[in-house]
Amino acid sequence: MAEIKFEKALNRLQEIVDLLEKGNVDIEKSLEYYEEGIKLIKLCSERLKKIENKISLLSETE
Repeated sequence: MAEIKFEKALNRLQEIVDLLEKGNVDIEKSLEYYEEGIKLIKLCSERLKKIENKISLLSETE
């Protein structure tokens, strides 16, 4: 999952949220979506942190 782009991960996360909010998913599938969502959240969070660090470094050099 590490090679997925941030925007694609975010879009997939929104799809999962929409599916779970509808409530038409059985419990096993809900758990699969939940696990996938957690992985996507971690991925997005890590990418944002890296970007924030880069921006901080670039701002310090100005």
